Amino acid sequence: MSHLTEVLHSTHKKTDFSCGKDILDNYFIHQASQDVKRKLSACFVKIDFETGLIQGYYTLANSSIPLHLVPAELQIKLPKSYVSIPATLLGRLAIDLRYQGKGIGKLLLMDALYRSYENSNHMGSFAVVVDPLDLEAENFYLRYGFIKLPDSGKMFLAMKTLKDLF
Repeated sequence: MSHLTEVLHSTHKKTDFSCGKDILDNYFIHQASQDVKRKLSACFVKIDFETGLIQGYYTLANSSIPLHLVPAELQIKLPKSYVSIPATLLGRLAIDLRYQGKGIGKLLLMDALYRSYENSNHMGSFAVVVDPLDLEAENFYLRYGFIKLPDSGKMFLAMKTLKDLF
């Protein structure tokens, strides 16, 4: 499987992007490039090659999950000496308003999950973690099998699930 996205770079026209959520738009337009330069996250974009417009983006970064938040049936297989376990954070995922409702969100999510799974073969990552911005985002992730972590607002999908998927 190849990737649908490319790494954000200076030639991408970020100022034309609007997903309708100020926090995601402002991050992408004003901060994403700086976070990439500082190695705080990696940002990937899907380009409409006919127009050159950015259809959507997502970010990935290293993270961790407190062990006590992991469901009991999964904790059994994890070392008790760990306070937290390594994970990949899918920090942001946004689709430009012009491309919403066309399945781009699903495509970007699958690209992010595949990229995360590939990376887990080279460095430790037990799961992909998301912190949904709102109920709409939470419902989106629930449709794809993400599990809510108690008392945190975060959700996760285990790499074992991704291994079975890919």
